[in-house]
Amino acid sequence: MAGLNILSQTPSPWQLSASSTSSSLSYSLRFPHFYDFNNIYNCGDFKCWKIGSTNSPLSGNPRAKRPTLSSQMLPHLSNSSGSGYSWMQDKSASCDNFSPNGRKQGPLNAVSSKEIAQVSSVDDLYEFICSGPLISKIGLTSEKVAESIDKWIEYGLRLCRLFQLNQLSLNEAQKIRIYHYYIPVFLWCEQEISQHSSKFKEEEEIPPLVIGFSAPQGCGKTTLVFALEYLFKITGRRAATISIDDFYLTAEEQAKLRDSNPGNLLLEFRGNAGSHDLPLSVETLTALSKLTKEGVKMKLPRYDKSAYSGRGDRADPSEWPEVEGPLPVILFEGWMLGFKPLPPEVVKAVDPQLETVNKNLETYYDAWHKFVKSWIVIKIQDPSYVYQWRLQAEIAMRADGKAGMTDEEVKDFVSRYLPAYKAYLPTLYSEGPSGSDPEHVLLIDIDEGRNPILGC
Repeated sequence: MAGLNILSQTPSPWQLSASSTSSSLSYSLRFPHFYDFNNIYNCGDFKCWKIGSTNSPLSGNPRAKRPTLSSQMLPHLSNSSGSGYSWMQDKSASCDNFSPNGRKQGPLNAVSSKEIAQVSSVDDLYEFICSGPLISKIGLTSEKVAESIDKWIEYGLRLCRLFQLNQLSLNEAQKIRIYHYYIPVFLWCEQEISQHSSKFKEEEEIPPLVIGFSAPQGCGKTTLVFALEYLFKITGRRAATISIDDFYLTAEEQAKLRDSNPGNLLLEFRGNAGSHDLPLSVETLTALSKLTKEGVKMKLPRYDKSAYSGRGDRADPSEWPEVEGPLPVILFEGWMLGFKPLPPEVVKAVDPQLETVNKNLETYYDAWHKFVKSWIVIKIQDPSYVYQWRLQAEIAMRADGKAGMTDEEVKDFVSRYLPAYKAYLPTLYSEGPSGSDPEHVLLIDIDEGRNPILGC
């Protein structure tokens, strides 16, 4: 077949920034502008590849003969030296302004890899996609991937643009993150939405499907949800994103919780069960479930973690983002989402301070879990990863000249969450989230680099 020979040379206007710890390097590629393939891939609408004067979508069997993207077909690709490809200097092609539900996300970080992953043809990309650890988990076969290869290419281009990456020369970790992780999870979510919608009659209003994302801090769940919401946006679906962080108690209420539990370090600050405004959770999720008609709007609560010198407080309602119906899907994420209360003796053996947290957890099913119909659970091999990831983030912040926690402060911060991880993660992984249907749970094993791996 004809190859897509667009990766033989490296684009010019790129900057590589790196932050490091003793165990890993974290790289991010930042591109100021993006070439949009003859203005075909503009944000907000789908079109086909433009080959010469003919629109030719890349679909069907990837081993069938395909057109070659040569320099003649891409006349605007050139760098300052005239020897290679570069991005068009066109700000209109960028997706920098995408900010779903009031949240912003920076460039995609690719951990522990700076090797360029050459993909010179659709064949290469097809083989790489099929080798991903999630393909069989989401019910795909190599034949189904072949039939939808055009969508994979399209989504990959969109995500590269969103995260300010050069799709012509992704490094190995970035390539894994996009084609083995974000796109497969998006396709699984699409399947779940379709199954959910099929349960209702044509004349019935369809409430949004709530997809819960349970994942430890620092593992990349917020970036995953950000990518998913963007893909929903470009495929014409409205989505609302909420986090359990949005439901933290106000600063005043958190102070009362601390005072009523003297000496319990797990409840001194926000985080563990008991530090959330559950009535606000119920009110918000109930209202979101009614966004089934055009023109119906509501505001989503947001929490300001920077308030009170980092102690945090609920953001002023004037700063809350607004969402509008009809709403097909709600993406609900959190580090302890889906945790089940355990027998008192079990949690006491982990940490006596956890007993009160465990008791508080009994009320969380009615406030959170009963609303969630589909689940994505991101599984880590060792809770200590959370400490390493947080330390990496703080080191990177300090390297950028921003205020960040010291190593000791990071250790203290994470120590307030580790007892809950040690107590509740084994049950979450073996039994699934509280009240979940195993047929609608996607368990994703990730490694220390935050990339999906084959589970045990």
